[in-house]
Amino acid sequence: MRLRVMKRSVLYVLAVGYAIVSLFPLLLMLISSFKPNVEIFTKPLAWPSKFSVVSYDKLFVELNYSKYIFNSAFVSVATLVILVVCSVMVSFYIARFRFKWNGLLFFYFLLGMMLPIKLGLVPLFLLVRDLGLINSYWSIILIQVGAGLPMAALILSGFFRTLPSELEEAGRMDGCSSGGLLLRILVPLMKPAIGTVVIINFIGVWNDFFFPMIFIQDEAKKTIPLGMLQLFGEFTTDWSVLFAGLTLSSLPMIIIFALASRQFMDGLTAGAVK
Repeated sequence: MRLRVMKRSVLYVLAVGYAIVSLFPLLLMLISSFKPNVEIFTKPLAWPSKFSVVSYDKLFVELNYSKYIFNSAFVSVATLVILVVCSVMVSFYIARFRFKWNGLLFFYFLLGMMLPIKLGLVPLFLLVRDLGLINSYWSIILIQVGAGLPMAALILSGFFRTLPSELEEAGRMDGCSSGGLLLRILVPLMKPAIGTVVIINFIGVWNDFFFPMIFIQDEAKKTIPLGMLQLFGEFTTDWSVLFAGLTLSSLPMIIIFALASRQFMDGLTAGAVK
């Protein structure tokens, strides 16, 4: 009993230590956003002598940061909605319907995880140009949906297979169609897996710098990672404004993870066990 208490105490101490080490960079970023540049360099670890929101004011007035936030939010939300809808339907079809090419179709989606999408940048650029989507949000949205679909199909189809078939049989006996069965019975049970897909892909889309840099040239359509480039000057950088921008860009990810962490953990655990 005493050994168990000591073991648990050690684990708690390790967990608290790991949490402090993990959260310290975030705290440092936050307090640095309220400091002037002089204090950031002279007292980097100290508390601000006076809290100032000048850097946030510069961010929105001089950089038009709200436009970048709107662009990133639109691209992220549109990507996630299309990705979840498509991956749920694909996974339901692969996991619940038996046909000759079932395994081959599943393998086709898994191939997408094995091929780095950036290796096909030139043909991808030509395709997007021929579709007339250069300098359009949809160039990023469609690419991100295609990039995220294999992983989402893998997670969701695995979760679909764990659901008891008796649920479907009961639903069909009550007159449910395949669509009704999916929407009314199975999707509500898929929240942990869908939450996992949403969090994984949201982080990737929100922080993506590469594809917006290739396909977006219009200043008004740039996302946050591209907009942040303006804060890096050739000879000098306004670090206070930069930390303010990083703080604001991190907030949506922290909020979403805090709200959906339970589903995220359940989804990862279910996938690992089953």
